[in-house]
Amino acid sequence: MKGLVRPQLEGIVEYTLRQYPHRIKMNQNENPFELPEGIKREIVERLAAERWSRYPAFVPERQLAKLAAFTGWKPEGVLLGNGSNDLLQLLFLSVLDGGRGVVLSQPTFTLYKLLAQGLGAPLREVMMRRPFAFDVDGIIDAARALHAAMIVLCSPNNPTGTQIDRKDVERILGETDALVVVDEAYVQFASGSVTGLLESTDRLVVLQTFSKAMGAAGLRFGYALLDPGLARELSKIKLPYAVNIFTLIAAEVLMDRWGEVKGWIGTLTAERERLRRAMASMEGISVHPSSANFLLFETERRTAGEVFDALLARGILIRNVSSYPMLERGLRVSVGNRGENDEFLAALQKALT
Repeated sequence: MKGLVRPQLEGIVEYTLRQYPHRIKMNQNENPFELPEGIKREIVERLAAERWSRYPAFVPERQLAKLAAFTGWKPEGVLLGNGSNDLLQLLFLSVLDGGRGVVLSQPTFTLYKLLAQGLGAPLREVMMRRPFAFDVDGIIDAARALHAAMIVLCSPNNPTGTQIDRKDVERILGETDALVVVDEAYVQFASGSVTGLLESTDRLVVLQTFSKAMGAAGLRFGYALLDPGLARELSKIKLPYAVNIFTLIAAEVLMDRWGEVKGWIGTLTAERERLRRAMASMEGISVHPSSANFLLFETERRTAGEVFDALLARGILIRNVSSYPMLERGLRVSVGNRGENDEFLAALQKALT
């Protein structure tokens, strides 16, 4: 076995998610509201009318045009992926190698570091400033010292919920030469996007997804908004037909009928704040503000593992993030529906006593 794969892969701990028996699932930042049956039926009926024996269109122009209108960007500057993770892998493969490095803000989504390590790319990690603000000066300094080819920022950041200010992204673009990738998987729950900066630079890539606010995590549909010239370069090694006909049709229907379901964003942000206020009143934890559909909290007396286990014993599954940098006592809970949130709060209160 030794020597069959590149040495950079040795010692890397893969991205995994252990499955636990549970009643209430609040560990993956999913939308707790299911798509209406009418929308599901429309998707299935349109899929049934397609020829499954044929590949999707090599360039799905209809969906690209619809997504461009949906996001307010140029269709030639849109890339589609089998989830935004697919596009992250494309970006890392296209930009990084053993001599071209990346800067990450930590703590953040663990996949970024794994991809960089797998390529053997130089890596600088800049710790956030408590209470979990992006260290913009540190990011710029690290990018300059490394001569970084890429900077990756998750905003709102997973798992802290922190959103980076648009002016800070402008500053990073202005004071470094790197390609800046902003992963906006949770942007619909936040105050705004940095997509408005795309017109003024060719060094910005914005990633978004249908997995969170759109309630379509199982469909695996993500997209990148970027300079059309850069999109053409990335397309040279992008796998063809990465998005299947089911997902293409479903994404199109969701965009057409977005007005019918987007109300759940307001519901979830209101529930997020209700959860935060209730958790802030509890002794034994500190909870952090969030611009996403989840909350990060830290234990003060019991360990993160003890609180996680106590909640799981009551059938409630959240995410233990205590292995992340800076988060030795950290846990993350996704915002559920009102009933799920009430059960979580009651179980958390018992877990802390």
